[in-house]
Amino acid sequence: MATQRTDVHHLADAAVVVGVDGSVAADTALDWAADIAVCRDRALRIVHGYDTVGLRRVRDRHGDRVAPMLDAAHSHAAALVERAAQRVRAAAPGVRVSSEATESGAAALLIRESETAYLVVLGAEGTSEFRSHLGSVLLTVAAHGHGAVVVVRTDPASGNAVHRQGPVVVGIDGSPVSEAALAAAFEEASERGAELVAVHAWSDLDLGWFEGESELLVPVRDAGETQRAVLAERLAGWQEMFPDVRVSRRMYVSDPVRALQQWSGSARLLVVGSRGRGGYLGTLLGSTSNSLVQHAECPVMVVHPPRS
Repeated sequence: MATQRTDVHHLADAAVVVGVDGSVAADTALDWAADIAVCRDRALRIVHGYDTVGLRRVRDRHGDRVAPMLDAAHSHAAALVERAAQRVRAAAPGVRVSSEATESGAAALLIRESETAYLVVLGAEGTSEFRSHLGSVLLTVAAHGHGAVVVVRTDPASGNAVHRQGPVVVGIDGSPVSEAALAAAFEEASERGAELVAVHAWSDLDLGWFEGESELLVPVRDAGETQRAVLAERLAGWQEMFPDVRVSRRMYVSDPVRALQQWSGSARLLVVGSRGRGGYLGTLLGSTSNSLVQHAECPVMVVHPPRS
């Protein structure tokens, strides 16, 4: 049983929010989000943002000749979210579903929804504004959203299926951001009855230079033990809070992106922070999360710490 958390994203009325655009990838994300909503007794909110600013500017210059185009855009968006809602109701009749199509840019809409959502879910690629090499929308929401943002990636080796088995894998680097990712990863592993694999990477080219000092904080031969101690310390408190979760530790000298990418081939979920601390122990997050939401072979959860 997962430990209850009291932040805004875990309130009883916090919904699973999924962005749709009519693409196959969006349908895959929709199905994944609906499963989460059903299993965790959450409402499902389906949203679609379509930006009509350009059309409205043309209308302002050329009058109502553009009005039919705006009406068509409205009708298309309304039909799109309604089809998505019908898809969910057909597969899971008991789920609480709401939907909205709005004249907001997709990224702005999803970031706004993420402020109070249980989590925000997106497909790995899409059409229209969502496309453009993950449609900048995915990278923007993953970077600037609130709480947890999940990009539902599939595995080409298994016919582009979503992994349903395997461990939850979390990348940690000792920063406050990775602490938030660790909390989410323990919760996900507990909810799913899955093993948690904690991946910690450090670079043999950066062993702790501190504020310009010219000597290493720890000898090279002792760096591995230092890293193990850091990892054990980070995990200890969470293991007490989630005694049902079996934890495995994996240490890597360098290249956290490659390590987590390899784990994505067998994981059911990768969990990373939205950015890293930098410097000593700070090589893991930030660019790592961007790489994984574009190239991983399983769903990727990017976790943002609470904002003051």
